[in-house]
Amino acid sequence: MRSTLSYMTWPFIVTGAGLALAAFLGWEYHGTGSGALAFFLIAGILAVLEISLSFDNAIVNANKLKQMVPKWQRRFLTWGILIAVFGMRVIFPLLVVVIAAHLAPWEAIRLAATQPQEYSRIIHEAHLPIAAFGGSFLMLVALNYFFDEAKDVDWIKGVEAALRKLGEIRGMEVGFVLVCMLVIVGQLPAEKEHAFIIAAIWGVITYLLVDMLGHVLDRWGAQHSQADMARGGFGAFLYLEVLDASFSFDGVIGAFALTQNLFLIAIGLGIGAMYVRSMTVMLVERGTLAAFRYLEHGAFWSIFVLSILMFVQTLRPIPEVVTGLLGACFIGMAFLSSLAWRRRHPHG
Repeated sequence: MRSTLSYMTWPFIVTGAGLALAAFLGWEYHGTGSGALAFFLIAGILAVLEISLSFDNAIVNANKLKQMVPKWQRRFLTWGILIAVFGMRVIFPLLVVVIAAHLAPWEAIRLAATQPQEYSRIIHEAHLPIAAFGGSFLMLVALNYFFDEAKDVDWIKGVEAALRKLGEIRGMEVGFVLVCMLVIVGQLPAEKEHAFIIAAIWGVITYLLVDMLGHVLDRWGAQHSQADMARGGFGAFLYLEVLDASFSFDGVIGAFALTQNLFLIAIGLGIGAMYVRSMTVMLVERGTLAAFRYLEHGAFWSIFVLSILMFVQTLRPIPEVVTGLLGACFIGMAFLSSLAWRRRHPHG
């Protein structure tokens, strides 16, 4: 079995190159050693922020990846990292400005390079629809796990058993999200209600479309030859990419609290994304989710809490450290519970 260090070879390489590039960028912008050091440190902090916010993402990715055919596993771990780093950390913030400020893409790049404070202002003004979309999508991800009637292991037994019974009611998870949307809308100023509702509904629609496509393609694969079966992996691939994007919203927006420089944000969050992807590979190849009985449960509870916090963020700001710590607490408690279960059941 590969050592833990071997999984981190590429993340270490990217970290070295990324931090060096961040320091060079700081020198180019400020022309001083202190400017280079500031950019170096901010890139490191952003990488840690991304890892702390996305560890639960790695666990969920691993759970889905183990069900995919090897070809689509490799595609997710190669093409997917390009989409995650370049698409979500560079293209997504640019698209937000392009749409919100009605600018051409090249003009948005110029704005990011020459007027970072104005660029940051536009990004923050677009935070409400982004949080609404991500909150509804991630809440459905979590509820679909807990409402699954086939789920036979419970961590928080009373609560999870009750949620599984609720899963017998058709469309319960969508109804739950709609109720949460109505609660938030009741607290929002009238001028923000429309933007929230439209974005949150699109989050629900996106989840349902991706889920439907995954089922269609997986069924196609089951009914055709082994060669065609790989097509079934496209649904899971698409699902994971949308899930990655939803997880990234919070980190990308939160990064602007540390710096308004788009290129520095891309470097820092890109470094963190490499570690998350490597942790995903390690979890899959080592079968860690099977060895730690409740780790997956902790990840989905973390996702559920994150979705609630994203909804609440449309009402008032919540520091990213709170989001990261809450997620880490659920995963940490699930890890400890898994260790305790293994001690009680050494052969089970």
